[in-house]
Amino acid sequence: MPRVASASPRKPFGFPRDRRLLRPAEYRAVFRSGRRIHDRHWMLVVAPSTHDAPARLGLAISKKCAKRAVDRNRIKRVTREWFRTSDLHGIDVVVTGKHGLAALSSAELRSSLDALHRRKLQ
Repeated sequence: MPRVASASPRKPFGFPRDRRLLRPAEYRAVFRSGRRIHDRHWMLVVAPSTHDAPARLGLAISKKCAKRAVDRNRIKRVTREWFRTSDLHGIDVVVTGKHGLAALSSAELRSSLDALHRRKLQ
């Protein structure tokens, strides 16, 4: 059965494949040609999209920024929700966390991503 690119009716808030960076070559292309946007907690690498699709997200949350898997998963969940609700078009974004990111609450993670978006991605 072929995979559907959009969210199913049961999952209206999904994260479909066409909104994700999937292959290592896609990540390399963003890291090679993208501009880096920093703040105290995050580094975003933003590059113009090579596809006629909406903005795509790649996550690179390492053990350096969050030792426990439960913290890394929470950070990724909050980041995906931020990306889903933000109004980004025509770009590829790779989000990486900096050391100490796991100490923030989910609300603080979201507000720091919102502040970075308002300041730098506009």
